[in-house]
Amino acid sequence: MRHSILDLSPVPEGSDARAAIANSVALARKAESWGYHRFWLAEHHNMEGIASAATSVLIGHIASATSRIRVGAGGIMLPNHAPLAIAEQFGTLATIHGDRIDLGLGRAPGGDMAVMRAFRRDGSEDFPRDVMALQAYFGDANPAAQVRAVPGEGTHVPIWILGSSLYGAQLAAHLGLPYAFASHFAPDALDQARDIYRTRFQPSETLEKPYFMLAANVFAAEEEREALRLRTSMQQAFARLRTGQPGKLPRPVDDIDAAIGPEIRRGVDHALRVTAVGDPAQVRAQLSAMIAEHAPDEMILTGQIHDPVARERSFEIAAEVMSDLSRRQAA
Repeated sequence: MRHSILDLSPVPEGSDARAAIANSVALARKAESWGYHRFWLAEHHNMEGIASAATSVLIGHIASATSRIRVGAGGIMLPNHAPLAIAEQFGTLATIHGDRIDLGLGRAPGGDMAVMRAFRRDGSEDFPRDVMALQAYFGDANPAAQVRAVPGEGTHVPIWILGSSLYGAQLAAHLGLPYAFASHFAPDALDQARDIYRTRFQPSETLEKPYFMLAANVFAAEEEREALRLRTSMQQAFARLRTGQPGKLPRPVDDIDAAIGPEIRRGVDHALRVTAVGDPAQVRAQLSAMIAEHAPDEMILTGQIHDPVARERSFEIAAEVMSDLSRRQAA
């Protein structure tokens, strides 16, 4: 089973976007050597702690710094963009880097109403229509078409549907596209979305059978105590986002309840419950349980960790665990 990374290019407290992007490049290079299949970046806007807003630009930068790993968007928030612009951007990326580029699509704005106004979008976009427009732009060359994506046409950039609700599962099934569920921060509809996607899937030119990706947070370290401490950065960041106080990725703390309060912490932990945290053996057991329960075709792992060295080690441990689980599954 393939395993991949979802990165937001986090900007830790005490650092800046330039360093965050350099950290993402370094992580992608190491992820390639560790056997990860994809390295995806996510579009978010107006957030001081995330450096992946210009997602296609960062994808190109990381693709240029690697050679084999697939690089893509997990995802592009399509309501922010005209489909033609995205087709040209990702068509250009595919033209430069070949068959290594993925395009995951979401229908959230990646920000608030102020962001939507700044993008000059009025909320009237039609997500299914825009997805199908992208499919046409990436398809075989059609000289008779009134509008063509150049570069873009003929690249057949793989399109994924991303979602945290039943809507995306239904659309991905209807169009016969691969589907990634955002269980790493919104797992409440996971079981139902997974089942709807699989039972309603209609084979297409893209896929003969459903392909389901499960997202999970991972915080791995040599000792459980250190892994739990690493996780507190993401717990704090999520709490601040929920209370309207986003910022850079906080430094870890020894007592998370003292930092955000036990009531908020319980809500945060509920939202982030699809998480593996602990030493290598504990992470192995938790990831193995997720795989047994959901039988994903691929796992995509993420984890907002303040120290880039600790973040790299966490993903290295996860890669070792996933590679071993895959070997045992194949046997």
